[in-house]
Amino acid sequence: PNRYPMGEYMLLFDPLDGSSNIDVNVSIGTIFSVLEAPDGMGAPTEADFMQPGSMQVAAGYAVYGPQTMLVLTTGNGGHGFTLDREMGSWVLTGRNMMIPEDTQEFAINMSNARHWHAPVTRYVNELLDGASGVREKNFNMRWVASMVADVHRILTRGGIFMYPADTRDTKVPGKLRLMYEANPMAMLIEQAGGTATDGTMRILDIAPHKLHQRVPVFLGSKNEVARVTRYHAE
Repeated sequence: PNRYPMGEYMLLFDPLDGSSNIDVNVSIGTIFSVLEAPDGMGAPTEADFMQPGSMQVAAGYAVYGPQTMLVLTTGNGGHGFTLDREMGSWVLTGRNMMIPEDTQEFAINMSNARHWHAPVTRYVNELLDGASGVREKNFNMRWVASMVADVHRILTRGGIFMYPADTRDTKVPGKLRLMYEANPMAMLIEQAGGTATDGTMRILDIAPHKLHQRVPVFLGSKNEVARVTRYHAE
């Protein structure tokens, strides 16, 4: 609107992540990424948004579940705020959220297993083999089919979230959008001591070339993300 001057920042967001869960009353959310506007920018164009995730000045999500929470980072740690409906304000309930380096929980859509590439199949099979396999410990699988809900669980207690590329369409390298899903979540995860890659490189280092670009995503507890990333390189 004309009454508002041009701002210094640009916003990308996924307004309703996990929308397929609405009719079954499962947690959904909103994901957002904030970038600094280029110097001298007039009316913003798609090219102005083509910045790697490492250039984000803020990122976060809101999760709408039993509690309404906002998880936010401005590059100095990740913090959780819970909506107090009686006060009509947000209360800091999670300061400097941290993810343990190791985990025994993983999140992936197992129904796609027949389409995975070999490194992902190898990694997940090792998890499923549990204490009797090479990992020598049992793992539990958790899958909500809402990235916000799955990542919120990982930020709360650790784990690894995976949405890999698969063999169904070689022209589509993944399902999740880099600019407004993978990048903001990767920033939050790294601020909490975790790691986020596309299987070969750090997500925040990926140079975007289009607004709705898709990427594979592996994020969460750093030792597990490092392992599955290493398998992609072997």
